[in-house]
Amino acid sequence: MHWFTAPDYALSRLVLLRLLAAVYLIGFLTAVRQFRALIGERGMLPVPRFLAGTTFRQAPTLFRLGYRDRGFAAVATTGAVLAAALLAGAGDVLPLGVAIAAWAVLWLLYLSIVNVGQVWYSFGWESLLLEAGFLACFLGNAQVAPPTPTLYLVRWLLFRVEFGAGLIKLRGDRCWRDLSCLRYHHETQPMPGPLSWFFHHLPMPLHRVEVAANHVAQLLVPPALFLPQPFASWAACAVIATQLWLVASGNFAWLNWLTIALAFAALRLPGGGPVPADGGGPAPVWFEVLVLAATALVLLLSYRPARNLLSRHQLMNHSYNRLHLVNAYGAFGSISRVRLEVVIEGTDEERLTAHTRWREYGFRGKPGDVRRLPRQFAPYHLRLDWLMWFAALSPGYARPWLRPFVAALLAGDPATLRLLGHNPFPHAPPRHVRAVLYRYRFTTRAERRADGAWWHRTRVREYLAPVSRG
Repeated sequence: MHWFTAPDYALSRLVLLRLLAAVYLIGFLTAVRQFRALIGERGMLPVPRFLAGTTFRQAPTLFRLGYRDRGFAAVATTGAVLAAALLAGAGDVLPLGVAIAAWAVLWLLYLSIVNVGQVWYSFGWESLLLEAGFLACFLGNAQVAPPTPTLYLVRWLLFRVEFGAGLIKLRGDRCWRDLSCLRYHHETQPMPGPLSWFFHHLPMPLHRVEVAANHVAQLLVPPALFLPQPFASWAACAVIATQLWLVASGNFAWLNWLTIALAFAALRLPGGGPVPADGGGPAPVWFEVLVLAATALVLLLSYRPARNLLSRHQLMNHSYNRLHLVNAYGAFGSISRVRLEVVIEGTDEERLTAHTRWREYGFRGKPGDVRRLPRQFAPYHLRLDWLMWFAALSPGYARPWLRPFVAALLAGDPATLRLLGHNPFPHAPPRHVRAVLYRYRFTTRAERRADGAWWHRTRVREYLAPVSRG
């Protein structure tokens, strides 16, 4: 079937799969480094307790066979090694069936982690990574030309990511319609980057251009992904350019890089590369059947996500099945005008008085020290820092895990302390820990020149009353 293959997209497929493998590698390494404090046996939201309260149908995962921290570490490490191998090109030298199995195992391992990750893994880019990984199973390798149906399924995924985000904005906060949202967003986004201060201080007309360009990229460009070439490639380039702008202006874990990877399904790259000169050989019949079956499944599961795009009550970042196969996406339907931050403090004084000296814990990514320039962490995902941003918006976000977090600080738990950037009690844990809510804003240019601070903060109220070791 000549229509089934697209040899001209061989190099595009290679780039897509390499980038996807790189994102999987980062995802598994993030899990290895952070899971003990977050969801380990003695973590803030332990996996064994979660599994005891759910069924396999509610949360399908390999950890139903039994959970130990060493087992979780083995799963995450295996995933990292496999992702690294695919990143290095192992998928193109393996037999086609083995390469498909490798991507399927990668998807299964990460699915097992996401489905026990609870609130720490509730981000839309977790479902996006799983859905992209599932489609990667049906993209083939260098031994066969890229299958056209799968390339269009990846474009359909990218369309939902971009168009869903555009619609949720248009239907959401009024500032998206009057083009003023970027006046606030660079300052109030979950985790600003090293250039966010400068983006924030762009003139208001440029902020309006930013918003207008975003609407073009997310509402007008996505349909063009399905047009003939060169229009599809132009649309893909517009998506990539927009995502690189977002990479420069903030920290959104691997969302932007994963979106860039998906865009290569529509971007026809010239030239060769480490693939056969003809873009790969003919596909075996069994592979064609497998791809067509997967296409039929995705189209069947697309009904509810497609209907969601047309709904006035559009859901944002919603999974319709526990396998995260075909999902609804979106981002920043509403924009905060004021930045609030929860600051964690401790003291080693036994008795608390009005003169008690409190020392502040420092986080790796979220704002704390007003003189520290925000750092670039994406595509690495600082899960605790992100949840602290949500906690500042509403105490309800933090209710399940904040007190266990404080208890871990009072106990001097090494795994928890490794999540932080600065521990003010290096020799012994504090006797009391509390949380204070502050309002943060970027300094003006004059304030920055005067004292070198990137932020100005004002105390709002006590967020969590002092908690003692007992």
